[in-house]
Amino acid sequence: MNHKLICERKQVEKKVDTEMKAKKLLVGFAALTFTTLVLSACSPDSNTAESSSSAAASSEVVESSSTAAETEEEAAAPAVTLQDGTYTLEETNYSNDYRVVFSIVVKDGKIVESKYDNINEAGESKVENAEYNAMMLEKAGISPEEFIPAFNEALVKAQSATGVEVVSGATHSFHSFQNYAQQLIQAAQAGNTEVIKVNNGSELQDGTYTLEEKNYSNGYRVVFSIVVKDGKVAESNYDNINEAGESKVDDADYNAMMLEKAGIAPETFIPELNKRLVEKMATEEGVPSDIDVVTGATSSFNTFVIYAEQLINAAQNGNTETITVDNPTQ
Repeated sequence: MNHKLICERKQVEKKVDTEMKAKKLLVGFAALTFTTLVLSACSPDSNTAESSSSAAASSEVVESSSTAAETEEEAAAPAVTLQDGTYTLEETNYSNDYRVVFSIVVKDGKIVESKYDNINEAGESKVENAEYNAMMLEKAGISPEEFIPAFNEALVKAQSATGVEVVSGATHSFHSFQNYAQQLIQAAQAGNTEVIKVNNGSELQDGTYTLEEKNYSNGYRVVFSIVVKDGKVAESNYDNINEAGESKVDDADYNAMMLEKAGIAPETFIPELNKRLVEKMATEEGVPSDIDVVTGATSSFNTFVIYAEQLINAAQNGNTETITVDNPTQ
């Protein structure tokens, strides 16, 4: 076995250990089908009735997906407006001889083609690497020749990044795919066909990096920033605010209602998510997707991870321009 394959094996074994841990954490919601572009914690508008507020809080609780017919109907129409064109994202650096290349084709406002892949310097796909596929199949129970096509098919069907279900044994690849798909969808919303460059594996550059949702959903939208100092995430400020700039953390009625419904409230899990991101990014090779799921707040957790991944990519590029997400309203 050559030196590169030995390195690849060590890397896979390390990832498999992490992915199997994540598998246990994610299995409770792996069967969910999400159809919106961004899964935000549903919260009551100040003018809504108590019954609708209760339903909003209930959306944070992990529930089983609807019937197959309902899923297909929901997947048929994208939740956001996409402009026709081809949108491309590429990693600039090779990791264990491979880097991600990813493009989507939008026609008549829908994603009609998804081309996510991992290629080496010769332009060869990881799908075609028989030794690697056999090794990962043995270690994780699944291989790139299975999950890469599955990711692409799922995105076309779901029409949203968060609609793609996690694949057990390939959790790291799943989060990478979901993050990059989200960025491509945002580019398609803006009609920006410029190639997105991800400086993967690079040191974080000092500065403040910010992401904001454009639209209010049930009275709230996400605002999120990280502060990088000395190459480390020194501060994480994820929050949900209303039009008055008030945090969901301070909404006593909503907190009490969600605590009753889900066993946890924003005043607890929002600070906890911020704390966990800082702690995880302080570890060697730490990434947002390695953060443990917050039970009862799965929707907010998924939103947090996707947005945190984008902010880390921005910090790798040193791009402090605010990221604006044209999220769907509810």
